[in-house]
Amino acid sequence: MSFSPDSAPLISAEGLTKVYSSKSGPVHALDGLDIAVPEGTVTALLGPNGAGKTTAVKVLTTLIRPDAGTAFIDGIDVAADPKAVRRVIGVSGQYSAVDENLTGLENLDMVGHLYHLPARRAKERAAELIDMFELTDAGNRPVKGYSGGMRRRLDLAGALVNQPRVLFLDEPTTGLDPRSRIALWGVITDLVARGTTLLLTTQYLEEADQLADKVAVIDEGKVIAEGTSDDLKAQIGGHRVAVALVHQSDADGAMSILGRHGSGEPHVSGDGRTLEVAVVDGPAALQRVLSELDATGVELHDAGIRRPTLDDVFLQLTGRPAEEDSETEKKEEANR
Repeated sequence: MSFSPDSAPLISAEGLTKVYSSKSGPVHALDGLDIAVPEGTVTALLGPNGAGKTTAVKVLTTLIRPDAGTAFIDGIDVAADPKAVRRVIGVSGQYSAVDENLTGLENLDMVGHLYHLPARRAKERAAELIDMFELTDAGNRPVKGYSGGMRRRLDLAGALVNQPRVLFLDEPTTGLDPRSRIALWGVITDLVARGTTLLLTTQYLEEADQLADKVAVIDEGKVIAEGTSDDLKAQIGGHRVAVALVHQSDADGAMSILGRHGSGEPHVSGDGRTLEVAVVDGPAALQRVLSELDATGVELHDAGIRRPTLDDVFLQLTGRPAEEDSETEKKEEANR
């Protein structure tokens, strides 16, 4: 996918703010969020639980109103004309919004009627989407017999009934097995190739790697870093050197060695024997670390280099791992 910063943003927001009340005081689900998604591109909102991703999608898709800030979809003011916005967008949330007692075709036909499509066109569109999402063999079966991956594909198909220019996907692959996740990535890539503009929320850096032209890292309701996924990895060090010690008593010495050859503070896992550090040149740094550990008699179970993960990015940028829940996430769940 190609990303041109000069393209006109089809999704734009400035200074979005949303505050909820809680027993412990105000919770800033959004705290001055800025977003710009050029036409025909994919931007991923990447963030830990409670970062404000779902709240941002709810504001942009007219489900809730912001307390402050502005947002436009295809030039339409989200707050001033929500009905017009709904006509040009498609939305697929974290949980499949399908009727288990209806067949796949019946579900999509029902969505077509909700969009006020003529009866014949609603049936035609349902059949088109069933074929597009490779659900032909299951189209006439009740959805309660579908697998999780099939339900997610059907839910995404429902978001496309009105042939939207702009699509919002809120953590679309959460809960899917790896095979189903990769299959859904293929469907999303094809949609973008056809010209769809996409805002995607995810907790998975790998997903952003695969799908997004640009990644906006969001935490505590605002964007704290943005760029390509490679840009983000480079900000925290391109590789990690990790070693697994035979003896925990060697941890202090090994930490000192890793610290001398790393580009940041070394980290130790909960078992006290697995240590790692960000490095600039992975292979060369690993050789130096192994040489010095061997010279000091430190025994290892294993050693290697790896690319940064989502947890690495967020531990560096926010000081907390990606899976850590927060008060904001609880508020978001309560308002879903």
